[in-house]
Amino acid sequence: MGRLSDVRIGVAMAASHCNLGRAVATMKELVDEGALVTPVISSSILSVATRFGTPDYWRDQITTIANGEVLQSIPDVEPSGPQHWFDVVLVMPCTGNTLAKLANAINDSPVTMAVKAQLRNGRPVVLAITSNDLLGMNAMNLGRLLVARNIYFVPFGQDDPINKPRSLDAHLELTVDTIQAALRGEQLQPILVPWHER
Repeated sequence: MGRLSDVRIGVAMAASHCNLGRAVATMKELVDEGALVTPVISSSILSVATRFGTPDYWRDQITTIANGEVLQSIPDVEPSGPQHWFDVVLVMPCTGNTLAKLANAINDSPVTMAVKAQLRNGRPVVLAITSNDLLGMNAMNLGRLLVARNIYFVPFGQDDPINKPRSLDAHLELTVDTIQAALRGEQLQPILVPWHER
């Protein structure tokens, strides 16, 4: 019996290709803790090859861990709301672009659809943010979501304050603890974690 035994988690993965390796490793940790994981994948992950991997590589990695299908379109994900598929939706990685869309109620991707469907039921959404501009132009969107009901954050910090002073990154090693807290209706604290404490 793991810490997330039988918890139904929609893992919504936005297209931060450089962070997919960390996200996939964290998804495996969720499965190892007993979670029932359903991946929801940005179309970019399944269509764009980068130096971090090809679409086929990431599809194989994700489906092997989740042991099932990948939801990859808005129609795939839409029933998750009315049919109450998930106990929690985890957006990991949550890019600055995705964060801005969520803060402004823009629903144009499988990832944002998963969040919208979850929030319509008053159920928790956990964001694992990663972006170079979250302390820049995107700070206003971060502020909106920090006070939004049913939205929780994996604790985050400045990953490179000298070279990237506006960048924030989630401490993914705290994901399981964050999900447990969110299921209780609580934000895991402290939410700001200095990066050298990783």
